[in-house]
Amino acid sequence: MNGVRFQALLQSCWLLVFVSPWLVGSHPQCLDYKPPFKPPEPLTFCTEYSQFGCCDSEQEQLIMRRYYRVMDFFDYSGYVACGKYIQSILCQECCPYAAHLYDAEDANTPMRELPGLCGEYCTDFWHRCRSTLSLLMEDDEMIEIEGDRDKFCAFMELKDPEYCYPNVLTNAELNADLGAVRTDPEGCLQLCLQEVANLLRNPVAMVHANDGTHRFFIAEQLGYVWAYLPNGSRIDKPFLNLTKAVLTSPWAGDERGFLCVAFHPRFKSTGKAYVYYSVSVKREERIRISEFALSVNDMNALDPASERILLEVVEPASNHNGGQLLFGFDGYLYIFVGDGGKAGDPFGEFGNAQNKSSLLGKVLRVDVDDNSSGPPYRIPPDNPFVTDPRSRPEIYAYGVRNMWRCSVDRGDPLTRTGRGRLLCGDVGQNKFEEVDIITKGGNYGWRAKEGFSCYDKKLCSNSSLDDILPIFAYPHKLGKSVTGGYVYRGCEMPNLNGLYIFGDFMSGRLMSLKEDPATGEWHYKEICMGKGQTCNFPKTINTYYKYIISFAEDEAGELYFLSTGSPSAAVSAGVMYKIIDPSRRAPPGKCRFTASPVTVKGKLYHFHPRKRFLNPPKTTTAVPITTPILTYANTTFINRFVTTSSYPTATTTIRGTAATAVRLSTTTARLSVVPTPPIYFPAKTPTTQRPRVIYQPPTRRPEKPYQPAIRPPPKRHETTSRYHSLAETERPTTPRPGFHEVTAMPPPKTQNLNVTSVPKTSDKRVKGHAEELGGSNGQTRVNKKGRGAVQTKVRQRKLKNGAVRLESNGEKLPDRGRVEIHVKGEWGTVCDDLFDSKAGAVVCRQLGYPFVLRVARRAEMGEGSNLNILLDDVKCEGTEKTLLECKRAKIGEHNCSHKEDVGVVCGYDEFEEE
Repeated sequence: MNGVRFQALLQSCWLLVFVSPWLVGSHPQCLDYKPPFKPPEPLTFCTEYSQFGCCDSEQEQLIMRRYYRVMDFFDYSGYVACGKYIQSILCQECCPYAAHLYDAEDANTPMRELPGLCGEYCTDFWHRCRSTLSLLMEDDEMIEIEGDRDKFCAFMELKDPEYCYPNVLTNAELNADLGAVRTDPEGCLQLCLQEVANLLRNPVAMVHANDGTHRFFIAEQLGYVWAYLPNGSRIDKPFLNLTKAVLTSPWAGDERGFLCVAFHPRFKSTGKAYVYYSVSVKREERIRISEFALSVNDMNALDPASERILLEVVEPASNHNGGQLLFGFDGYLYIFVGDGGKAGDPFGEFGNAQNKSSLLGKVLRVDVDDNSSGPPYRIPPDNPFVTDPRSRPEIYAYGVRNMWRCSVDRGDPLTRTGRGRLLCGDVGQNKFEEVDIITKGGNYGWRAKEGFSCYDKKLCSNSSLDDILPIFAYPHKLGKSVTGGYVYRGCEMPNLNGLYIFGDFMSGRLMSLKEDPATGEWHYKEICMGKGQTCNFPKTINTYYKYIISFAEDEAGELYFLSTGSPSAAVSAGVMYKIIDPSRRAPPGKCRFTASPVTVKGKLYHFHPRKRFLNPPKTTTAVPITTPILTYANTTFINRFVTTSSYPTATTTIRGTAATAVRLSTTTARLSVVPTPPIYFPAKTPTTQRPRVIYQPPTRRPEKPYQPAIRPPPKRHETTSRYHSLAETERPTTPRPGFHEVTAMPPPKTQNLNVTSVPKTSDKRVKGHAEELGGSNGQTRVNKKGRGAVQTKVRQRKLKNGAVRLESNGEKLPDRGRVEIHVKGEWGTVCDDLFDSKAGAVVCRQLGYPFVLRVARRAEMGEGSNLNILLDDVKCEGTEKTLLECKRAKIGEHNCSHKEDVGVVCGYDEFEEE
């Protein structure tokens, strides 16, 4: 055997010995880096994994063929002595922990070609069948190892007594509830996520057209609806653009805007879609429900000129706008309208929600079929109040406060149990959030009740209330603004069938309810992000942005949610995630579908995920005192949790909930909830990693079928080499909920660009240089000096009044420094008097950053002593374009010194660590 090859082999063996203890926290995973599954038919050869594992009957047949090809080298006695060993070793590809047995979980180590054995089993195997190693490896150079027990078992052993074969079969802890959803010691369901879309501005809804194309459509609060192909590519032109009509603002927590879109259940033939959005008509705020028709020229666009208004409802306040549209299985359009706003539904004697002559605080049901002529909608004949002259006939249910996100249960795939149920999250006032099942004619209690408790004691004691109680309600120590979700009825995650998954906008919690079919009661379990290696699958992550805006379901029934790092319609911090169960998947091929073709006119923007899987680090970091949106008084931040000595000085209203900026830790809640997510350290620069050798048995490679070994010698087995790197991080993660990191990017330089003006001239030399720069005569381009470049006249870009830059007397960093402002041809500094995070946000936006992470006072970023002080007493609202538009002292007038020069730290994510 070649000496160099043998030395490398031994190094590889010892490397496996030393790295295996790191993998103690393993999890079920197959060699294709996916969770195990239940075979559609029980296995007959690899019977150890007949009920649950990583093989179906087709894969088992390939293993069986390989087994008989190896056994062709044996006589009868060898067949009797070694057959069971070889069968067991080959069948470990079917083990639910195959990735661990083959060292495939760690990208930094070479993957084994054979599974790791336990020490005693390896010794017994060596004594009885040592000569089979070269046959199993299909490499006659293994003969030298076969003669030495120490070398043989150094190569074959897995130095982890819990996971090596055959202990992995008898380990009670590993095999307890194998295949069920994993839970942590506190009973929290451990799930994972896959990023599907990003750079969204307050994504309020995702829907599908149910037309066989498997496209999905994401609506943004600004008024855009974008069409995506099944592979995640976005079409460049919006499916619908209502930004000129939609009433909203960039303020965080503004409840107005484009709120929902729903497709007609027969969209493929009708081409109709319905939208719900806020408008201002003669200075009167309204919600508008409109119908649009598909463009005759483009299947990926609605015709904006086809708008037909179905319904408008006057909103007495700017909050509690409702915002849900959906079609039930009865074919009718359901409209969920808020109670009109303010607090406590103060309108009239009983409030809007209990007043059946008002459409506010109601669930409406209308018929929009065959409405081409006549009224835009008709009243379904079985609506519950159609014969009551004092009630609006559109009403289907009443007594709701501000239902935010409702869904229709598809029903159990086999029994159809639950099919057609309407489940909604109803945002509470100041104590409880609730989840309801909507029934015809039901009274859901608001404002008499909030959750299970009385809100208006007088109304609550009224015997005629006859209200329907929620299936679940939770107090504000768990969250302050419920976001309704879906009952999972998809194919890919069989463990989740029947699980109602929802969340909370303010706390960022993911939660679930499961119905007990015997009692009809719903049982609560929290959802947390998988820890350690649990979510370490390709394209799978364990963090998310905390502000959970909406849940969604694709055409195949898989479940998603949309959240953002900043609840502002002006910030592209929104992401859509697919929910993944890392414990079990459907059998290969069961969930395949063929999407109908889509004709695309225009460009496609291909999806690129921005997040990575995060391993929890061993250290934590303190949260900065200021945030871009909220300010706090007398607040001390310690290791991501909050203690306060007084109440917050600022609150923000999110979907009708008065949500304080700081919440006290409670001993009753398992998570100390803070509205601002944990701050992460920037990720380390990935180190160069050596290639990992991934064993792919010929029976598992369809592109190169297995070739029988030719005796003697056996055919040398080929391996493939892959690079698979995963950057380590130092960012602390909170398992429940996990929040996203954002990799910071350098900002675009907006100040002091060195530019070249290419003059209009007939000089061939200058013209050639203009072409070299990629521009035509008269264009202004960035001057990239290099060998052979023509030196032309360089001029400084003219700066406007109010332009800013960040300077520092120490280390120069683009995202932080002393604030200097340009006024009337002069650069000067700004004093820190009254300068807060809102003023800092104005500066950061000018420089291309969406967030201000911190305001630095008392000349922390250095004194600009060589400049004049130009601004003092700057007080901003946060929406101004420059500091000159803020309230301030006159230019040049101040009562401060350079020891009070203010600075800022900017960033691309409001939660990134500075």
